[in-house]
Amino acid sequence: MSSPASARIDVTRTHLELRAIDEFRPVRALTRSASVHRLRPVSAAQYRALYGGVGAQWLWRDRLVWSDDELETYLASPNIHVWMLTVATQTAGYFELQHHPNDTVELMYFGLVPAFIGQGLGGWLLTCAVEEAFSLGASRMILNTCSLDAPHALPNYLARGFTIVREERYTVDLPERSAAESSTAGAHPSA
Repeated sequence: MSSPASARIDVTRTHLELRAIDEFRPVRALTRSASVHRLRPVSAAQYRALYGGVGAQWLWRDRLVWSDDELETYLASPNIHVWMLTVATQTAGYFELQHHPNDTVELMYFGLVPAFIGQGLGGWLLTCAVEEAFSLGASRMILNTCSLDAPHALPNYLARGFTIVREERYTVDLPERSAAESSTAGAHPSA
């Protein structure tokens, strides 16, 4: 059997931080009804649906190799916080926070499902994530994004007051996208 075609892609990972809540520039106004709520408990199946719904087009794969037991143990930790965005009755996105022992809160995953991208929800969802992080007692908030993520990811973080701490470059082997996948994901690599 032949193996699936893959491509070597140069990737830039950008590490960012928000050192204090007063450096944050929130988005307050929404043109539509949306809400976020914490998923606690969250099952491996629920989490995989969110992770896949948001991350498939950006080739997220880190959590796909975890077994259900590994994922459920991780999600049961009191330091892990998963929040889901809904618009009307539809899942529109999510964010995941990890509270580290040094009072740093890391935005582990964040994003919107494809049907809700470009509707002004990303800045508002990031506002919710930052407010939640600092309500957990964060002294600072950190995250990383890469050039495989949505084109609006890095500009959204910078617009909200995050600053770039460092960048790193690496190469990965990724499965080649079909023409349909490439057209829905935008430029690749991008953000």
